[in-house]
Amino acid sequence: MSDHFSNVIHTRLWHEEPSANDPFTPDVCRAGGYDVYGDLLGKVAYLDYLFLLFTGERPTAHQTRTLSLVAVALANPGPRDPSVHAAMAASATGNPASSAMMAAVAAGAGSSGGAREVLLAMQAWASCGTDLDAWRGYMAALPEQRPAFWPASGYTPGFAEHGVSCALPVLQLLDQLCRLAPSTQLSWLAAQRPALEQAAGLPLAQNGVVAAALSGMGLAPAAGEMLTLLLRLPGAAAHALEQAGHSFRQFPFFELDLLNDPRAAKETA
Repeated sequence: MSDHFSNVIHTRLWHEEPSANDPFTPDVCRAGGYDVYGDLLGKVAYLDYLFLLFTGERPTAHQTRTLSLVAVALANPGPRDPSVHAAMAASATGNPASSAMMAAVAAGAGSSGGAREVLLAMQAWASCGTDLDAWRGYMAALPEQRPAFWPASGYTPGFAEHGVSCALPVLQLLDQLCRLAPSTQLSWLAAQRPALEQAAGLPLAQNGVVAAALSGMGLAPAAGEMLTLLLRLPGAAAHALEQAGHSFRQFPFFELDLLNDPRAAKETA
């Protein structure tokens, strides 16, 4: 048995044909069997190419419409979101672009409003489908569930932990998806939203709509988590670039009052 690793790259997603003059430089790159620079470049949209990379297949028209709507909705969570906030903070203190992006991924990765929540919600869709009683049972058993790697969030994934009522952008996203890219999951979610919100004790959140949309596309939960991490980065990047042009003293948030601020204690002593 040889002690050396094989010089063949093993991946079903990508195939390269090396140049005759330079074995380290490919002449042909194929993704899902398609010549990227000969067949796809200039002929396929970016999101369609993403779908091909994630699944190895070209998307259907329905999958393209769904992914396009989801991508726009996720592109900029806004400066209140932890992932964008983290990128802005990293950029405001003079860190390089890579630090801002890593901060955005880290802060936007968790099970409470982050990409892991999308995975958990998609797993719930795989388990419960369009069975309202199954969803009620799933929600009732949540205190016993402990997601791997992450602490239990304590609420139903895909619902707004601190929400009072379903936010207008969430309703608008669900409506657009149901009209332009309907699926069994989305139509059922729209019809059963009041009953699901009553069972969860919380309003539906954007991650819940995204999970239903990606499940309706046939994506695996792990792929949905990865796509969510990726598709939320443009807003973090844009806000980080804007913040880099300002001093950290111009950070666009209200001042925080520390309850145990040692300076305040000295002043009142």
